[in-house]
Amino acid sequence: MSSAALLSTTSTLALVGHPNVGKSVLFHRLTGTYVNVSNYPGTTVEVSRAATRFDREAALLDTPGVLSLPGRSDDERATMRALLREELRLVVQVGDAKNPRRTLTLTALLAELGVPMVLVLNMSDEAAARGVAVDHRALAESLEVPVIPTVATGGQGVHALVDALAEAAVPAPLLRYDVDTERVIAATASLIDEIAPHPRLASRGLAILYLGGDNEVEEWLAAKTGDAFARLEQVREASATIDGESLAVVLSRERGHAADALAASLSRQEAPTRRALAQRVGALAVHRLWGWPILLGVLYAMYAFVGVLGADVLVGVVEENLFGSALNPAITGFVHAHVGLPWLVDLLVGEYGLWTMGMTYALALIFPIVTTFFLAFGVLEDSGYFSRLSVVANRLFSALGLNGRAVLPMVLGLGCVTMATLTTRILHTRRERLITTFLLALAIPCSAQLGVVMGMLGGISFQAVLVWALAVTGVLLLTGWLAGRLIRGRRIPLVTELPPMRLPVFGNVLKKTAGRLKWYLVEVIPLFLIGTFLMFILDRVGALPWLIRAGEPLVSGWLGLPPEASAAFVMGFLRRDFGATGLFAIGAQLSPLQAVVGMTTLTLFVPCIASVMMIVKEQGLRTGLLMIALIMPTAFLVGGVLNHLLRLVW
Repeated sequence: MSSAALLSTTSTLALVGHPNVGKSVLFHRLTGTYVNVSNYPGTTVEVSRAATRFDREAALLDTPGVLSLPGRSDDERATMRALLREELRLVVQVGDAKNPRRTLTLTALLAELGVPMVLVLNMSDEAAARGVAVDHRALAESLEVPVIPTVATGGQGVHALVDALAEAAVPAPLLRYDVDTERVIAATASLIDEIAPHPRLASRGLAILYLGGDNEVEEWLAAKTGDAFARLEQVREASATIDGESLAVVLSRERGHAADALAASLSRQEAPTRRALAQRVGALAVHRLWGWPILLGVLYAMYAFVGVLGADVLVGVVEENLFGSALNPAITGFVHAHVGLPWLVDLLVGEYGLWTMGMTYALALIFPIVTTFFLAFGVLEDSGYFSRLSVVANRLFSALGLNGRAVLPMVLGLGCVTMATLTTRILHTRRERLITTFLLALAIPCSAQLGVVMGMLGGISFQAVLVWALAVTGVLLLTGWLAGRLIRGRRIPLVTELPPMRLPVFGNVLKKTAGRLKWYLVEVIPLFLIGTFLMFILDRVGALPWLIRAGEPLVSGWLGLPPEASAAFVMGFLRRDFGATGLFAIGAQLSPLQAVVGMTTLTLFVPCIASVMMIVKEQGLRTGLLMIALIMPTAFLVGGVLNHLLRLVW
């Protein structure tokens, strides 16, 4: 039977595996749909779905990476939720060919769930480079399922995987527990069969997950069994320990032993085929001493690429030559010649015109900067550097009551704070998510705002960029340190696996950049136009001049900025990057000191409306409003203090 014939009768497949094993790359290969292919944990936070290339009637799910099952974090719970609730007929486990033991630990549990599956050993080229050899044919015989070696980034093995889907089967069981543990599992599985049998998953697998403390399985069973759930609780409570040891620990240890035994029998360590330069660079990137110079070098390279090339050279060409000399005069002339209503002319091409302000800001000032930023961002994430960034940052983040894993949402926040707020779900506790969300809202500029900041301050001097960066970083560390001590809870240690460093795949970088630019064009430009329209309305009714005058004592007196800068802060209520662009537009009126103070204050200003809505969604209305109430005065306090300090030395 062909794979297409099989899938026409089975509606949904799911990619399941540990973080950073290439699920999203494989998803793209199988569907043609881009899902932010990246080399760091937490890329896939919610389940993505698309039709497969080989059968448009079949859907493929890209589930979040699981460090372990039973799950603890939100991304692990999302994967378990997909297994429980989706009409799955087939699971493709994507494993790391370099680490067969880790892969088989998850395989052992999936086998107990009784779902037909195919095992993919991805990154086989990197395994060979490290001298790791897995006998995939013998492994397939032991598991009784197809085992396909692949290199998803290059497309190797993908056709073989598609062909193997027709041979998917329930894996042979790997786990054999001691008599007492088996008795508890059998009793729990029998009870699940009686009161809440799952239509696709084996009761034995659900029993193991439930006894191991999986919250998602527990919630599903509670919802399905009603009052009878108390019987399951009684069984678990009566057998919480086996010979004085936690049952969850016993279950986890047995999975590890089974994986160890099978991996040892079917894999071997050979001489590496090469000692790649990338491996040496990867080791240096997390070195206690050399990791920090490498980090500073990466940041300086981003400054040069985005701040100098993007914001200085490209913006100059687009704004002055294309818009200033050609498009704006032509469009303004056309509107004046063909539009008879003065207010409509003003709306389109006036001081706060939809074209002269909204589209010019969005396309001439921001678009070139965002493009270079997304390209640089894509190169860094596709190279595998960001997961190393979490290791380098771990010691620093421990002072904030977090671990290095929190750096991942913060780095993502440099692309989009809204998206980064969503990815705080990869953190294990509500305390960690709360602290990280607050720091994102306060002190992490999104790509559009960061591009404007680097463009304006980079055009002044590297010293100006450095002062801004030190001020914002100081606020980030101080507020994080205070939050870490005021918010109760314990710090979770960092546990992560480093992907290999590699040369970025040019096609992946371009696809990521194109996807993010599409987001910018679809999501951000309309907000620029809405913001411009609101500015136009406020100006027409006389409210804008009043708001600007009302803010002048604070802006001019405390921050030391010209009165015109008040308009930028009014725009900042709509979007921080929109306000930063307004400040950029009056840059000729600002001294270097004023530019640094203004951009620092706007960086710490309230996040965009979309980010606020995401904060409310993730943390609740009360917490969201409290964050805003803390952020606004903090921004002006820091800006004023910086203004007075710099006047003493600048």
